[in-house]
Amino acid sequence: MGKTAFVFPGQGAQSVGMGRDVYEAHDGARKLFEQANEALGFELSELIFNGPEDQLKLTVNTQPALLTTSCAYLHVLRESGITADYVAGHSLGEYSALVCAGVMSFQDAVRTVRLRGEFMEQAVPAGLGTMAAVLGAEREALANLCKTVSEEIGAVEMANVNCPGQIVVSGTVQGVQAIAERAKEIGAKRVVQLEVSGPFHSSLMRPAAEKLRSVLERTGMRDADIPVIANVTAEPVTSASEIRALLVEQVVSPVLWEDSVKRLVAEGVDTFVEIGSGSVLTGLIRKIDRSLNVYTVNSLESLRQAAESLRASSEA
Repeated sequence: MGKTAFVFPGQGAQSVGMGRDVYEAHDGARKLFEQANEALGFELSELIFNGPEDQLKLTVNTQPALLTTSCAYLHVLRESGITADYVAGHSLGEYSALVCAGVMSFQDAVRTVRLRGEFMEQAVPAGLGTMAAVLGAEREALANLCKTVSEEIGAVEMANVNCPGQIVVSGTVQGVQAIAERAKEIGAKRVVQLEVSGPFHSSLMRPAAEKLRSVLERTGMRDADIPVIANVTAEPVTSASEIRALLVEQVVSPVLWEDSVKRLVAEGVDTFVEIGSGSVLTGLIRKIDRSLNVYTVNSLESLRQAAESLRASSEA
């Protein structure tokens, strides 16, 4: 019997109305939305369910909104008896994974990601930094091009290594534009500009990382109940002190998603359950390894189907 990993999406997966069905149908899930409202001192649930979309898309709102939605579906999935051997999350999603692994309380995580969003928005003045997805390039060739462009034009770094042929770069507007202009030289098929408010997961985020460090030092954390695959290293961690240090580094380091999935497979995981809004990670995991079993839990209906299938396969 193969192992199971729960994985949690990051920024970009949000949509107005996400999680409403689980909020209306389950007391435990509703309580989480209410705890988030209380922790933040405003009606986050109202913004999640009714928008407006431009407000939900602001980093400071998106981060706690996605965390809350993921944790609400997780709560109900666990009530139906489904458990995981490992957890991982993409960028912001790592905080949902940490709640799942018992490292942070839900309310502490909500408060922390709200501040993380604020610090990320403040780190670089608007309009000076950006991100773009480079499609079809080899990783090493892109890393070398980033190095050259950073030295000649402006800082740009690999921010998300998502799956073969999909790597996001982040940095100064000039640096990212130069990558877009020169990506064909290294065999990239195209470059897609991302709608983001800053150069996330690049060294330009150092001011945000330092502010987050002082918040995390004051936040209670305990060792993980199940191993968490860290974005920064793509290695399993359980120690609270190590996790705390990696969360600071995560703000300025690339998200090694492809490596994380491959590491999970090496650990014996053959079943992945994406929990939260959208299905971005499901798509990436399938591009990394088509042989894996992947379930998406982003509605009550998909949760029921996933729970039935997972129970059936564990009994087989």
